[in-house]
Amino acid sequence: MGTSWCSMLHVMCSITMQYQVPQFIEVEDKIFGPLTAMQFIYVAGGVGFLVMLWLLLPWWLAILLGAPVTLLGLGLAFYKVNDRPLIAILEAGFNYLRQTRLYIWEKKQTVLATADEISVEAQKEDPSKYVPAATGNNIKDLAWSLDIKESIYSNKNQQK
Repeated sequence: MGTSWCSMLHVMCSITMQYQVPQFIEVEDKIFGPLTAMQFIYVAGGVGFLVMLWLLLPWWLAILLGAPVTLLGLGLAFYKVNDRPLIAILEAGFNYLRQTRLYIWEKKQTVLATADEISVEAQKEDPSKYVPAATGNNIKDLAWSLDIKESIYSNKNQQK
């Protein structure tokens, strides 16, 4: 009985199941002739808006108001920036304009020194001046910048 069970397990393990794996998952399907579903929606929306204005308004006003919307629809359907669709670029621009920014201004002090003073300082080079000192102000500045960065990143995580 033990050998038949073992042989049956061997047969079950030797059967391999095969599945077809999709090859081109980044390429959208062409549903409406040469257009994808999203391209068709953008073109149909832009042209539909122009036709609606054409029927409701005088022809010159319909073209004046409908041309930008139609061009936007065509741009959304076909125009790419660095192989990314225009809708992704517009979304990134809108998110950039919507988010808060922190501007910090630090006044730079300029000190004029003579050539003699520079040569004297170059001779007196002290290696300890390259090691940063941990003073109270430096520690407070570091803690403040960490708090600001932490609050910025926590706000981004909370918004998602």
